[in-house]
Amino acid sequence: MNDSTATLPWLVVRQDDNGNRYRVGRYATRAEAQRIADSLDGRGHKQLYWVERIGRNATPAD
Repeated sequence: MNDSTATLPWLVVRQDDNGNRYRVGRYATRAEAQRIADSLDGRGHKQLYWVERIGRNATPAD
């Protein structure tokens, strides 16, 4: 695991209408990542946004 993974372990992911997935950004806390995902999701587009933890000890972001 590199330094950026250790300090920014939360990832916001976007999935478009065609099923393509894109990394939106990496964040230090789950709360920060969730705020971004919620903000993007609230724009009314059909894309899906969610939060994932990356790294060696990753856990689902239920």
